[in-house]
Amino acid sequence: MTDAADEEWTVERHLAGQPDFAVDLYHRFIRLVEEAGPFTYAVHKTTITLKGARRGFAGARPDRSGLRGYFDLQREIHDPRITSVAPYTKRLFVHHFRVSSAEELDDEFAGWLREAYEVGDGAHMR
Repeated sequence: MTDAADEEWTVERHLAGQPDFAVDLYHRFIRLVEEAGPFTYAVHKTTITLKGARRGFAGARPDRSGLRGYFDLQREIHDPRITSVAPYTKRLFVHHFRVSSAEELDDEFAGWLREAYEVGDGAHMR
């Protein structure tokens, strides 16, 4: 018999049992990242990480209150959707976010994800 803790974490497993609106937010988040370019997934128990050519740059997972996650930028931003900002390296800041409506995943948010995508491709190393 396999223990649930031994099962592999997948995107589908993260989405299972979450409210429809939260799963929809996750899919909208992924579409915004897809507009920036190709990426790969690294799925863990705590989050679904999105990886660029050089490194992970963002992650998210739906929950009962919406979507929570993070993205890495070369600058600090302050916005009600951002729940915390912390230095990750000398050149990067990790931004944790929480959104509960599709309107919050707007053009400004999409711009942050494009910046994060560039970090995933190594922009912070140039």
